[in-house]
Formats: sequence, structure tokens, C-alpha cells
Amino acid sequence: MVKLLKKEFMLCIHPTVPIMVLLASLVMVPNYPYSVSFFYLGLSIYFVCLQGRENHDVVYSLLLPISKRDIVKSRMAFTVIAELSQLLLAIPFAVLSQKINLGNAAGMDPNIIFFANGFFLFGIFHLVFFVRYYKNVQKIGRGFVQFSVILFLWVAVEVVCTYAVPFVRDCLDTKDPQYLAYKLVILAAAIIFYLIATWISYKKSAEYFEKQDL
Repeated sequence: MVKLLKKEFMLCIHPTVPIMVLLASLVMVPNYPYSVSFFYLGLSIYFVCLQGRENHDVVYSLLLPISKRDIVKSRMAFTVIAELSQLLLAIPFAVLSQKINLGNAAGMDPNIIFFANGFFLFGIFHLVFFVRYYKNVQKIGRGFVQFSVILFLWVAVEVVCTYAVPFVRDCLDTKDPQYLAYKLVILAAAIIFYLIATWISYKKSAEYFEKQDL
């Protein structure tokens, strides 16, 4: 697995991946829908898969003495590393943003719930994008379009809730450490969902990929 991950980082990575990871800094922008930053990282993973199709990365990988499941596992592990890197990098920016910004008029503040949103949306990305991608590695766009629709609907609902739903407005859309217990419970639930969604995505993706005649 270490050698396959090295291949992902040395041969398969798209130049947009580190750029999109650095967009964790978007939480410093006043009045911005911060969950959109997770869309950008998903877009960079889409570019990785698209570049791999054009460079015949799947064909090359199938010639290696590894199983199809290992190919799926390495790509998803690479994605998880990129996602966690973005979330970790966002922590200091989120802390600083809460200190210098008065609030976010375009959705949730960059608080603990922002990170819960990240885990939830990345879990959805795995379920929607990877499962569809490994059904047919030649058709990459459909899964990403579906994820994009879900994410932007989520962002729209999030913005509305910060104004119209009292619990979200008064408890969740607040600076830390206010209402810390509520936020930590939601964060824990989001992390559990992320882990389960990633595992299910891997199992389903590997199953579909093994059935493809490539």
C-alpha cells in the first residue's frame, strides 16, 4: 500500500490538489459560504481521475502485480489524506477568523460545525463519486455532477437555516466555545458518518471495479 500511495502522489496527483487543499484558508474571507471549499477539493480529485483516464493510469495499474481492490484502496486513501489535510489546515484559519470577523452573513461561521460539514460532505463525495466512478472508469463526470448538485443544495439549505431555524441560528451558528456540547455531538456524528460512508464506498467501489472487463 505504501508503494501504491507513493505512485498516487508521484504519478497521479493533479496540480490542483495542493492548491485546493490550501483553499482551507477561505474561512478567512468575510461573508462567504465556507462549505464551498469542500467542493473545490472534490473538483481536484475529479481532475486526478480525469487525468488518469487520459494517461491510461488504470491500464498501467492493472499491469502491476496487485489486485483491483488495491487500486481502489490506494486512490481512496490518497483522497482521504487530501481531505484530512484540508480540514487540519483549516483549524488555525478558522480560529483566527472567529477572532477577527464579526460573523458570516452567507452561512455558517467557521466553527466546529464547519468541520462537521466537511466530514459529512466528504462522506457523501465518497458515496456518490467513487461508487459511480468505479462502475465505469471511462465515465467520470456523472458522479461529480451529482455530488456538485448535492453540495450546493446543502449550502443553500445551510444558509437558509442560519436565518430561519432557531436552533441553527442561535446555537450552531455561533462562535466557539458557545454551545460546545451540541457542536461536539454533531461533529462526532459527522466523523462516524464519514468513516462508515468511506468504508461502504470502498466495498462497493471495489466490487464494481472487479466486475469490469478492462
